[in-house]
Amino acid sequence: MTTPIAWQKSSFSHSDGEYVELAAADGAIRLRESDDPHIVITTTPHPLGGLIRGIKAGKFDHLSA
Repeated sequence: MTTPIAWQKSSFSHSDGEYVELAAADGAIRLRESDDPHIVITTTPHPLGGLIRGIKAGKFDHLSA
């Protein structure tokens, strides 16, 4: 029997019902959006950490302009 994945809602989630959830399972990190939870992106801690550091440093700000 497999253990169900324990999804965690982001603390920065909007109150309008749109949010990102993360879960750790089998050494991987899984991400999904609330509006389509059947699509799951799987990564590992190291590349996800690099992405988060890049977002915090503003390296992707030009993409939203």
